[in-house]
Amino acid sequence: MSDDAEMGTGGAGDTRQAWLRSVAADVARLDRSSSAERAADILRRSITEGALPPGAQLSEMELTEVLEVSRNTLREAFRLLTHEGLLVYKLHRGVFVPELDERDVIDLYRLRRVLEVDVIRGLAERDPELPADRLEPLQADVEAAAAAALADRWPTVGTANMRFHEHLIGLADSARMDAVTGRLLAELRLVFHVIATPRELHEPYIARNRSLVELLEARKYEAAAADLHQYLLDSEQGILDAFRAR
Repeated sequence: MSDDAEMGTGGAGDTRQAWLRSVAADVARLDRSSSAERAADILRRSITEGALPPGAQLSEMELTEVLEVSRNTLREAFRLLTHEGLLVYKLHRGVFVPELDERDVIDLYRLRRVLEVDVIRGLAERDPELPADRLEPLQADVEAAAAAALADRWPTVGTANMRFHEHLIGLADSARMDAVTGRLLAELRLVFHVIATPRELHEPYIARNRSLVELLEARKYEAAAADLHQYLLDSEQGILDAFRAR
């Protein structure tokens, strides 16, 4: 999916059409047996990549066409995402992407610290001689973010950062943690929209992500865990400050 299909970066109609085209491109790459879970995965990824901001309304007519699914299948996908808290149904109005608040920020960051910091600390026992190739996805995410920053493509920097944390949790080799992470990152992208400019939000963390990878490369897991813990506290405070300044 195109990282530049982010809502609000141009005319609303043009941006929505760009997003729908990117969804159609995703569908073209999927197996024709794709079902509600596959449709839900595409929509979840749209939220994670910033293409569906808080308050966006989802149209059954548009999505049944571009996702190439029946209305019943789409409604099942909506139900799955509503259960995850990534969509809300408003009586007589339709289905919307939710708008989160400060309590959600605190809850999400509490979960991030439990998951991400524990993954890093666990490497000391689980995989102390971490092979270099396990860190290649993280390195690629850092380089993708740096390249996007040079091109002034800050929504793309945000998406690279999302992938960085997804790959970080992936070091745990846990399918259950990976599943939790998919929902967690989508909700995080929703709270990130409170920051007025994506550059303000993401720029400081390019270098911090690079530093974290360097600590992991050196197998300094306790130092990496402490660094990540402070990183997440700083990120949480920045988001909370933005909410309180509105």
